[in-house]
Amino acid sequence: MKMTMNSIARQLAVLALAVAFVGCGGSAPESAVEPTPGLTAFVGARLIVGTEGDGSVIENGTLVVRDGRIEAAGASDSVETPADAEHVIDLAGKTIMPGLLNAHGHVGNVRGLESDPSFYTEDHVVHQLGLYARYGVTTVFSLGGDGPEGLAVRDRQGADLDHARLYAAGPVIVADTPEEAAERVNAAADSGVDIIKIRVDDNLGSATKMTPEVYKAVIATAHDRGLRVAAHLYYLDDAKGLLESGADLVAHSVRDVAVDDELIALLKDNDVCYCPTLMREVSTYVYESRPEWFDDPFFLKEADPTVIEELSSPARQEQTQNSSSAQTYKTQLETAKANLMKVSEAGIGIAMGTDTGPAARFQGYFEHGELELMVESGLTPLQSIVASTGEAAKCMEVDEELGTLEAGKWADFVVLGANPLDDISNTKTIEAVWIAGNEVPGV
Repeated sequence: MKMTMNSIARQLAVLALAVAFVGCGGSAPESAVEPTPGLTAFVGARLIVGTEGDGSVIENGTLVVRDGRIEAAGASDSVETPADAEHVIDLAGKTIMPGLLNAHGHVGNVRGLESDPSFYTEDHVVHQLGLYARYGVTTVFSLGGDGPEGLAVRDRQGADLDHARLYAAGPVIVADTPEEAAERVNAAADSGVDIIKIRVDDNLGSATKMTPEVYKAVIATAHDRGLRVAAHLYYLDDAKGLLESGADLVAHSVRDVAVDDELIALLKDNDVCYCPTLMREVSTYVYESRPEWFDDPFFLKEADPTVIEELSSPARQEQTQNSSSAQTYKTQLETAKANLMKVSEAGIGIAMGTDTGPAARFQGYFEHGELELMVESGLTPLQSIVASTGEAAKCMEVDEELGTLEAGKWADFVVLGANPLDDISNTKTIEAVWIAGNEVPGV
């Protein structure tokens, strides 16, 4: 509410002046301008555009929004505040950045720590998208576990949107033969999904991995239907095989060994982005003790106390401590972080993703942890923000509409109380979130 008080006060002052003038025997000033509904100017803030290079940060900026889209964004001395703006919001000392885009999340059938098919309803999908939005995540690619209810919510999103945008992969494609793979990809395509998702992983030797023969059929069929393929993977050799077969997104870090020049060349030659999902690794082992962020007010504002209690229980901690897979993922996180830096230094596009949505992977909050881990890996705060906004939008092929503070794009942005370029944890200082020019309630 405090975000709009300045504009309301401004309008009341103008009205009072006009009334006083008329009451003194005059008439309303000829220069008075009728406000234009749906036209808002945000003035005085630092603008982080969502790109790198010249003009990527504007210290004293103006953002003009008309009917849910950005009309202008730039330095306040070059972007005029419209005289007919319905609202002028003074954000001096604040920072505006594009809303975060999660290239690998999930909007599914989890409530608390339980999952059940009956939980997957349109209302529950909207609830999860609202949660993401209140944490500044304005777009989510749900890579698996999506059904008709989620697609129905996606199809309704428009200019009146006040929760995160959704793109959905439908069910993760699982098949034993090329014929079965093609059939399931076609069924997903017929349902109207945005992307196809496959898993090529043996879960550290505990499961059967999809064979190259089958995943090649998935990729070929998807491409025939005009759909890209996001590949869950773990091993370097699988990453190479998938890229050689035409996979379009590496949807997890390579974690078994260091990436090599051959993989870098495949990523470059095929123009494929890399989605590290470092917080996914954290979620596998972090509950071996009580995480520090269980006391973070930014986390607690949306947290369920019963979930915190269960995850903090001695039995849960002991189970995680004794899990060989959890301890392996804990060790391999360092490999994943080193690989992220090597891939980034090679000029490969990085798309922020977290694999949030499953139990104990907290939607919205984990995305800020991902930014921090990307910086720990060696990226600058600006690089991590770009990987979570403009670059992520480009990687997911939605950059014509989303990802940066540029004219013509949807007005999806976050207002911060502190500068994340000074400290990436300042992305948590959210004061307001706007989607399609609508202020998200409950922030």
